[in-house]
Amino acid sequence: MPKQDVFHYTVQARCGRADAVRLLADLNAQADLHPLIISVRPRPARPGALHSYTISDRLAWGPFTFRTTYQADILKATEDEVETVARQWPNTTVRNHARLSSEPDGVTRIDVQITLSAPGPLFAYAFRQARTAHLALGSRIRATLDAGPTA
Repeated sequence: MPKQDVFHYTVQARCGRADAVRLLADLNAQADLHPLIISVRPRPARPGALHSYTISDRLAWGPFTFRTTYQADILKATEDEVETVARQWPNTTVRNHARLSSEPDGVTRIDVQITLSAPGPLFAYAFRQARTAHLALGSRIRATLDAGPTA
């Protein structure tokens, strides 16, 4: 039976919401920011998705490293919300729901909720990896958005 838990984090960046949505909804653009990602390959959008990707990560378990590949979909990308889901064998799902709002002085606030579901024996490891990686990703997203648009 799968276990599930949630964690949250907030990013506040000096940028417009459109710039934040553009970065959050483009997993190619996040490839250099996510600490586990080795490669991101776009693929035809799956039913119900705006964009779909095949992603490879490098994970560590003690002294051992291994590579895993999974599917990720952008499900929603509006000025208020970006939703993604990543699915990996065996029966592991990471849902990312980002809510965006404007604050004074040109700051965009991004409140992120990550929900991870995984089989019991893998859950603790998968949850730790996801939380560590996404907290680092949040810091890197903030720095990227603070630096201004690149395109």
